[in-house]
Amino acid sequence: MMRLAPVQLDASSLARYGDLFAACFPGTDKFTLRYLAWLYVANPDGAAVGFDAWDGARLAAHYVCIPARAWVEGRQARVLLSLNTATHPDYRGQGLFVQLASMTYEAGAALGFDGIYGVANANSTPGFVRKLGFQLVRPLEARIGIGPLQHSRALAPQELSFERSWDEAALAWRCANPHNPVSSRQRGGRRQFHAAGDAGLPAYAELAAAGLPPEEPGGTRPLSPLRLFIGLAPDATSRYWNYASIPRRLRPSPLNLIYRSFAPHAPQLDPARIQFTFLDFDAY
Repeated sequence: MMRLAPVQLDASSLARYGDLFAACFPGTDKFTLRYLAWLYVANPDGAAVGFDAWDGARLAAHYVCIPARAWVEGRQARVLLSLNTATHPDYRGQGLFVQLASMTYEAGAALGFDGIYGVANANSTPGFVRKLGFQLVRPLEARIGIGPLQHSRALAPQELSFERSWDEAALAWRCANPHNPVSSRQRGGRRQFHAAGDAGLPAYAELAAAGLPPEEPGGTRPLSPLRLFIGLAPDATSRYWNYASIPRRLRPSPLNLIYRSFAPHAPQLDPARIQFTFLDFDAY
């Protein structure tokens, strides 16, 4: 009989997770022990929350979320970010992911988290929506452009339906990703962030500089004027005249922002009032 148990965060368990990822995603070099320790343990917003499925001594499946803070409809909330899921090829088709995810969300609610968000590709989005009760908030913009992002004005977090809330410790941790470090620099009242992206283009994001650390938390790598924006901006303020949309047929996999509140009968997020960047999930 399959045994379902909370994830463990010691070095031996992290190594077992790395082995499972290697079996599930051949050729991927991301899931090193150093990377998993950074992602699951070192996060200043809290340790990873998730569940494993064990067939005797064999790890059959794994699902994990990490804690984060966000502005949700005008107030700060503790949320989870849905991240790593893997089912060994020998155990696929048994519904293990849905079982592990449901147990994770029950545990998250019991721990006081308000909800969970994630970014799902076209194949996985229907399962999250139909089987796990997520809202498909909106497909992410994927654009290539030159220079900074254009805004008619900046919205306060309290005006938004959803925005990740970054403080100095969390942002320094995010920039220290051992697989793909993030660099930053300040220009005027904005902090610009960039990391290695697709096709040699840097993934690019901006945050208001107020309240962020004054020093460069992730290094000072040069920033190309040609940049890749993956995310969302509020409809009322976004101006994309210097960023052209990548046709969907040319994207490796269109990505969707998804969200689920743990509160019963909670209102859905407003797709027109979302601020979201590559910093807020794990693509880069």
